[in-house]
Amino acid sequence: MSVTTTYTVTGMHCGHCVSSVTEELTGVEGVTAVDVVLDSGAVTVTSSRELTRDEVSAAVTEAGYELAG
Repeated sequence: MSVTTTYTVTGMHCGHCVSSVTEELTGVEGVTAVDVVLDSGAVTVTSSRELTRDEVSAAVTEAGYELAG
């Protein structure tokens, strides 16, 4: 099973921001891919299981950013 969900992350402004968010999300159990579009703040997460919003939010917060909405 593969689950893909797109979130909006606020506060990212550069390549380092993208790297930080990618690194934290990749560390979440089950995450197999992370794609970040800096211009829009869209972060697409693919995982082998359903992730909770809290799991994703915690990883994004740990990177120093915030989920929109």
